[in-house]
Amino acid sequence: MKELLEYLARALVDHPDEVVVEEFDDDDGTLVLELSVGEGDYGKVIGRGGRTANALRTVVKGAAVKENRRVLVDIVE
Repeated sequence: MKELLEYLARALVDHPDEVVVEEFDDDDGTLVLELSVGEGDYGKVIGRGGRTANALRTVVKGAAVKENRRVLVDIVE
C-alpha cells in the first residue's frame, strides 16, 4: 500500500522526486501512511475542497481491504 500511495502521489505532483511516504504501525494494528511532498505540490495532492486527498485515501483503503488491514493516510508538511 505504501508503494501504491507513492505511485499515485508521484503522478500528481510536479516534483516526483520529493514525494516521501513513511509507514508506521499503530497499537491497534492500523497502518498509518504519512505522505509529504514538495513545497509547491501540496495543493495538487489535496485538491479543491480536499477531493484529491479523499480519492487517494479511498484507493489506498480499497487496497487495504484485500489484506484485511485498516489504513490511515495523513498528508503532513
